[in-house]
Amino acid sequence: MSASAPHDDPASLRRLFPGFAEQRIGLGDGTVMRAVTGGSGPVVLLIHGYPETLVAWHRLAPVLARDHTVVAADLPGYGESRLSATSRSLTAPSRRAFAADLLEMMDRLGHRRFAVIGHDRGARAAFHMALAAPDRVAALASLTVIPTLDVWEAIDGRFALRAPHWFFFAQPAEVLERLLGPDPVAFLDHVLTGMAGGLDRLDPLALASYRAAFSRREVREAVYRDYRAALSVDLDDERAARTEGRRLACPVLYLWEAESPPADPLAVWRRWADTVSGAGIHGGHLQPEIGADEVLPQLLTFLAQALASDAVLGPA
Repeated sequence: MSASAPHDDPASLRRLFPGFAEQRIGLGDGTVMRAVTGGSGPVVLLIHGYPETLVAWHRLAPVLARDHTVVAADLPGYGESRLSATSRSLTAPSRRAFAADLLEMMDRLGHRRFAVIGHDRGARAAFHMALAAPDRVAALASLTVIPTLDVWEAIDGRFALRAPHWFFFAQPAEVLERLLGPDPVAFLDHVLTGMAGGLDRLDPLALASYRAAFSRREVREAVYRDYRAALSVDLDDERAARTEGRRLACPVLYLWEAESPPADPLAVWRRWADTVSGAGIHGGHLQPEIGADEVLPQLLTFLAQALASDAVLGPA
């Protein structure tokens, strides 16, 4: 990373997450994860999606922190998390690797068992975390997404038009960099305009964070690896889990986009978990930001019920 590469402004981060502390957590392989932590009570991990950073949680995290210990982290390689040369998320990228890095980060923060709330790519990592470590994940909330395998089996032309980046980012990195490298912010702004319904709907400080991250080549390359893995190893892992009959041991909350609801919104998640609830949220894809006013009561009710009944955590 060059000395002139843009970074989040610490003052902006403090304004977006009042009372939170920014932390850099070193993993055993030399990877450094960035997180913000705040609050007290049962622990909740927040994992953002593409093309954002942990800043995506700025409307939800401070409210959740009134009754919970909140950890919001950059996905490995995204934002200002820095992968080492031997990082599993670099050498063998997958949702499994992302989940393992995040679990190790939570270990180093001293959190053994916790709820996970994920949006977009972060929700896919959260799903794999709950599958791999049922003793660690007390509850799972998935904002806007179902597991990758279920998406893949339902893909049609409408999906391809709505989410062309699934296939675009699967192309060779050197080709993608020739196309995006000259003006990555223009591409990012185009994507966020579609997701948010206009850049003016995003907090300017949050938008600056997303632009700063996507301006760095190593972050863009992490995105490319992420999407390539989604169409290869992640599908293999989820097929194996389905064949073996593995299911989630924790309750699941699924919040879908109310403007384009699935035919039976909860049916897919009931294939993977016994306790499933959910609701449609207005405002499009960026639920943690645009739909925060509707998302928040859903999360608070879900966490209160799920964590109060958790035998390990005890009452929330």
